[in-house]
Amino acid sequence: MENQHQLDLKGKTAIVTGASKGIGRAIAESLAKNGANVIVSSRKQESVDEVAENIVNTGGKAIGIAAHVGNSEDIQNLVKQTLEKFNSIDIIVNNAAINPTYGPIQDSTEDIFEKVMKVNVYGPLELAKLAYPSMKEKGGGSIINIASIEGKTPSTGLGLYSVSKAAMISMTKVLAREWGRDNIRANVILPGLVQTKFSQALINDEKTLKGVMYKQALNKLAEPDDISGLALFLASDASSFCTGSEFVADGGFTI
Repeated sequence: MENQHQLDLKGKTAIVTGASKGIGRAIAESLAKNGANVIVSSRKQESVDEVAENIVNTGGKAIGIAAHVGNSEDIQNLVKQTLEKFNSIDIIVNNAAINPTYGPIQDSTEDIFEKVMKVNVYGPLELAKLAYPSMKEKGGGSIINIASIEGKTPSTGLGLYSVSKAAMISMTKVLAREWGRDNIRANVILPGLVQTKFSQALINDEKTLKGVMYKQALNKLAEPDDISGLALFLASDASSFCTGSEFVADGGFTI
């Protein structure tokens, strides 16, 4: 009973980016089921409205606010609308990410580098910074960054994506160190290969999939719900003494 109470998010407001599908959607739905007011955010309004409506229809509280995390004005508007609607921000899940290129890092360009870092690193940092005053005023908060095992053990062909996720892991530790005295926690989840649209190209590559399954201890691919439970833990009081930590969810791939 005590553990169940620790997972209760009633009265807390959470922003989840990249929440129209995959891991982000699963996290948004999980937080809502446990009582949070959830801001479902992604680039397209119709997509976030569909997810928010489904949450409301199943008894949760949610609204959709479209925002491109690579656009500073969108991030500012996201925070502004959230505060106008719910008066505070308690939880941020930085899940939105891009990987527009696959191949040798020597073929990467400045334009692609800037695009990847803007969405995968700067956007999440900017969102956290804008939410900081509200979290501090309320006496604390939880920032959950969704990185990847690519940030620790990069694979061939995912160079810039791996660099951006390594930066996100480091950023998480910086936020944890600097904001800990304000009772604001920052943790990072490192998923392995998860069955989502984002990773479909890798899953569809027979050689890649065979290599993953050979190395992975658990003989299955992860589903988005396998990550959402970990996010719920980090959003809740059950993880009240966890900050600056890396939580690997890769089925034993990196053992």
